[in-house]
Amino acid sequence: MRFMIIVKATEDSEAGKMPSTELLAAMGKFNEELVSAGVLLAGEGVHPSSKGARIRYEGTKRTVIDGPFAETKELIAGFWLLQVKSKEEAIEWMKRCPNPFDTPSEIEIRQVFEMEDFGDAATPELVAQEEALRARL
Repeated sequence: MRFMIIVKATEDSEAGKMPSTELLAAMGKFNEELVSAGVLLAGEGVHPSSKGARIRYEGTKRTVIDGPFAETKELIAGFWLLQVKSKEEAIEWMKRCPNPFDTPSEIEIRQVFEMEDFGDAATPELVAQEEALRARL
């Protein structure tokens, strides 16, 4: 099972405040543990929303909305992608994670869909297409 671990943004992260050397070292140690356990697929921090954009879809119309975005609690500051056996295992890993910020913060754990989760809508042709795409990554 794959889980996306979403680091929720804070006012500091949205202001572009960079982590301390100590926090970078602690996160590096934690990431090393994830890699050594063979569960880390990806993980990155992201720039503040002021450097981003959103695209709103309405039928065939596309509207680009430049950041920053107002609701900090709805934004992300980074992520991990883990391959683990269960949500409980993902939770246990993330309980060991250093606090991502110098202030109170939150992470969110969300399971990533696999093709089999889509049931009959995932036809053999669509499954084969997805597998071929992933093989090219």
